[in-house]
Amino acid sequence: MKIHKRTPNQAKILAGMDKVYEKLIEFKKKMNSELVILKDDKIIRIKP
Repeated sequence: MKIHKRTPNQAKILAGMDKVYEKLIEFKKKMNSELVILKDDKIIRIKP
């Protein structure tokens, strides 16, 4: 089994994606808007 280390660029991209996710959740709560996700091949709507 091969284990790959993250490059500095990969770490920055993942950190940026985490930040975007947090801001998305904050925005959806603020706007009282549903969050739409795909789970087990089904579309699910989550209310804030």
